[in-house]
Amino acid sequence: MSKIRITKKFSFETGHALYGYDGKCRNVHGHSYKLSVCVIGEPINDMDHVKNGMVIDFGDLKKIVKSEIVDQFDHATVFNQNTPHIELARELKEREHHVILVDYQPTSENMVVDFAKKIQKHLPDHIKLHSLKLQETESSFAEWYASDQSAPQTPKGE
Repeated sequence: MSKIRITKKFSFETGHALYGYDGKCRNVHGHSYKLSVCVIGEPINDMDHVKNGMVIDFGDLKKIVKSEIVDQFDHATVFNQNTPHIELARELKEREHHVILVDYQPTSENMVVDFAKKIQKHLPDHIKLHSLKLQETESSFAEWYASDQSAPQTPKGE
């Protein structure tokens, strides 16, 4: 059977600030992010299966990405947990704003890695995450490809 890639696009609004950065992005600002999620697998080949012909139901993929990414990050402000903005983060939380503290610099590059981990945990075993594209602006984006990730190393002698 043929391997097929399917892609679903999502969008969400998120604010962030880059701790220690030497440009304007050290200040709190926001983006209208666009996330493209591409998975790969073989279409179901069973006439008795309700999802015959599908790699994964787009609705099932949407549920995963919506709960793990969109619902979490939409209209949130993301800060590195070690940022001097921590006082601002506390004040925002006290005022019932949605603040996410992460253990990484919240760049598109690091966010897309985080998103890949979150999505992979919830995919069925027969479906693999192929790639993610996180677009920060019309002309700037970060991409994650499963094929670019190094495989776990097996110790010699095993």
